[in-house]
Amino acid sequence: MSALTFSAKHETAQRVDMSPLVCQLLKDMSLADIAAIELQNGKRKIRVDELFDISGEDSQDIIINNSYAKLDFIGKELASGRMTVQGEAGAYFGMGMKSGELLAGGSVGLYAACEMKNGLLTIKGDAGDFLGAALPGNKQGMKGGTVLVKGNVGQRAGDHMRRGVMLIEGNAGDYCGSRMIAGTIAVMGSTGRFLGYAMQRGTILLWKQPQLSATFNDCGSHTLAFLPILFKSFTSLDSKFAKESATFNRVRRFGGDMAEKGRAEVLVKLQNEEKNAAFSAASFS
Repeated sequence: MSALTFSAKHETAQRVDMSPLVCQLLKDMSLADIAAIELQNGKRKIRVDELFDISGEDSQDIIINNSYAKLDFIGKELASGRMTVQGEAGAYFGMGMKSGELLAGGSVGLYAACEMKNGLLTIKGDAGDFLGAALPGNKQGMKGGTVLVKGNVGQRAGDHMRRGVMLIEGNAGDYCGSRMIAGTIAVMGSTGRFLGYAMQRGTILLWKQPQLSATFNDCGSHTLAFLPILFKSFTSLDSKFAKESATFNRVRRFGGDMAEKGRAEVLVKLQNEEKNAAFSAASFS
């Protein structure tokens, strides 16, 4: 069976709620029934076939073509199957995702992967603020699964993060990992101010030296055996992280946030010259 494909006919002036178009809700529905589904578009309702050309029949493999930044809630609470977005996506991409695979070929808006529970969510472009965070008023953000971002992310990535893995190939904005409860965030690029603000537990892995607050203690250099094992779990991903298992083991560890429980850690990868300097110092001590 060919993938169930929605090709946008035109761009709307108002935002569109795409939450009804997920694999588990469309299972066993005919194309006629799918076409008659009404989507919220600003203050009015719009039929699916008024907005999209529909083709294919496999509702467990959904493709959205010509997607644009006003299509919100794509993949909301996805519980099975695979969804692929060819283009950009709006806010709340993959919100509350429970299982399956969700892929955005371009950039997405704010609150992507917010309160995600499981599955694999991939963003080939950039992500807005509050990636994997908790919704306003809630105390737990991302609770499981894997988020991979090939571009940059905005502020408050992983805010209130409870569990899971967030992999960012680009840069992260201010307050990355703020109020983090547990889980792992890895950032290959640079990070902004107030990294790990009010972290309780969890791990932030960095390739570049961050600007840390005084409430993080320098715990020295360490060779951590679990890191190659962790990165080996990423080898199946189409990502730069898949190539790091052999090189990411020697780190400089910072413990904090001491203004909170102080059980979290920031691990910064040591470059070759830093490793050699540490080895020489140990040899002559």
